[in-house]
Amino acid sequence: MDRDTVWRHIHDQRRALAGTLADLAPEEWEHESLCPGWTVRDVAAHVISTAHVGVVDLLRMAPSFRHGYNRAIFLETKKLGRAPVVEILADYERYDGSRHHVATTTTLEPLLDALVHSQDVARPLGRRLDLHPQAAAIAADRARLLSPFFGTFRLVRSVRMVATDTDWTRGSGPLVEGPISELLMLTTGRTPYPGSLSGEGVPPAG
Repeated sequence: MDRDTVWRHIHDQRRALAGTLADLAPEEWEHESLCPGWTVRDVAAHVISTAHVGVVDLLRMAPSFRHGYNRAIFLETKKLGRAPVVEILADYERYDGSRHHVATTTTLEPLLDALVHSQDVARPLGRRLDLHPQAAAIAADRARLLSPFFGTFRLVRSVRMVATDTDWTRGSGPLVEGPISELLMLTTGRTPYPGSLSGEGVPPAG
């Protein structure tokens, strides 16, 4: 997938997420997301932050990285999530179409962020945001590479994942089969929709 297409999928998913966020009631913004310890508001602020975080911001965060990458991101996200809802929504308009990404990342991290975090917001609220299968496949490949950060390294190396809605097969071992969006969720440490995956390699629920 070329860079222009990747960015188109990033922008489309951010806009879909922004549309969902704009319809939320105040209490829904404070609802727990699928990310442990993150509210919907935290996740919303994190997703759009990748469009404006610069080198100075990274230097400011540097001391937090002593405690690990995930901890540093958690602390920064909780800080971003204290912004008023109106400011977070305004950022989605302000940075609509932006191709900026954090200096230490590629263009694939914003894609992974937009796709997975939109589900982190929508699913706990009983809402649905569809993912483009080809975009989800690219994100799933990136997630496999980053699986140590998601705590799924052993899983993705021990099963054969087969998408049923796009041409995507990865790994070897017991079969895990289903829509690429649910394989992406599994690869990033989330729980897929019940019954969406089949095969002897599907991890037990819970």
